[in-house]
Amino acid sequence: MKKTVFAALVLAFVNTSLSAQDLTNDYLNNLNTISTSVPFLSIAPDSRAGAMGDVGVATSPDQNSIHWNASKLAFIDKDQGLSISYTPWLQDLVPEISLSYLSGYKKLNSKSAVAASLRYFSLGEIQFTGSDGVNLKKFSPNEFAFDGAYAMKLSGNFSAGVAMRYIYSNLTGGINIDGGATKPGNSFAVDLSSYYQSDEFEIDEKEAYWAAGINLSNMGNKISYTDGGEEHFLPMNARVGGSLFMELDDFNSISFAVDVNKLLVPTTPVYAVSEDGSKILDDNGNQVIESGKDPNVGVVQGIFQSFSDAPGGSKEELNELMFSVGAEYWYMKQFALRGGYFYEHETKGGRKYFTVGLGLKMNVFSLDAAFLLPATSGVKSPLANTLRFTLLFDMESLYATNKN
Repeated sequence: MKKTVFAALVLAFVNTSLSAQDLTNDYLNNLNTISTSVPFLSIAPDSRAGAMGDVGVATSPDQNSIHWNASKLAFIDKDQGLSISYTPWLQDLVPEISLSYLSGYKKLNSKSAVAASLRYFSLGEIQFTGSDGVNLKKFSPNEFAFDGAYAMKLSGNFSAGVAMRYIYSNLTGGINIDGGATKPGNSFAVDLSSYYQSDEFEIDEKEAYWAAGINLSNMGNKISYTDGGEEHFLPMNARVGGSLFMELDDFNSISFAVDVNKLLVPTTPVYAVSEDGSKILDDNGNQVIESGKDPNVGVVQGIFQSFSDAPGGSKEELNELMFSVGAEYWYMKQFALRGGYFYEHETKGGRKYFTVGLGLKMNVFSLDAAFLLPATSGVKSPLANTLRFTLLFDMESLYATNKN
């Protein structure tokens, strides 16, 4: 099918400001989603977390921990590992769009580890057209992010981590919009994270431990796609959560996890309008805000403001929280069964869906698969009815096998 609709969406994002809907005073019951640039950074890149409702900040560490909580890598058992993931995106509409993810880690010693990852988002080929419907050019928009991370144990139970990220977003290929040239967006961001893993204890004579984590991600400078044009916030996010792991017997184990997310980005305010629907401007030519706060602020102010700027007050702030719950069952540490649920309030996007998945672990490699079930709300996820795969390699076992 033709993808001129995607070209229109890209051009609209680059050429216009994010503005509030014409809302009534009933702020809590109106759609008021938070928009950011480069939303591909928020997509769960691996199938294990994707099968568990997108939980990951406090689950057991693995090769993809750099995305969810880099500090977990200080607790990982194996010396080094590698992971490759592939996620189709909007496959019901455009099969060419996909997210590819490569990540790996290396333990430096018993207390620290380093990691790196590369995330590539391809939007397929787009035919750009002018306002008169004339074809302008074809282009394949793409975005990528390269990460490097370091994690270190600060005690026997607690670790901290930092990840640095370079972000590149080329949505238009330099096409002119209203006589002005566009350009790729570039940004640098940082993640700050910590992780606590308890000592082992017993629940009904079964060995168990619990863990908790926090990750403040994508904190960096805004992105602009034109010289001197509007700048857009990154999807800065706070993720906190906990998990409980329990050995049922010598062959069976189970874990449960929950994550809570909040975007650290200003909420779009409600702007005042006159009786005829026209904008009301102040003496400086800025549109008067009826409820909420001015979203055109710096990054640091935007982070702190995001906790108190919703037009609907504290109740709307609570509506901005997103919840993920997941469970993982292992048999003989070789076969895994996973499930989860993701919830987002109706006024903030309304995504609600169940996820399921499987895992198979061999000596050298593991294979994870995830499937997102049909939405439980009227909002269809871009990943609906999509099967995702992740291939993980235990490099330590691979080297040992080659030596033998």
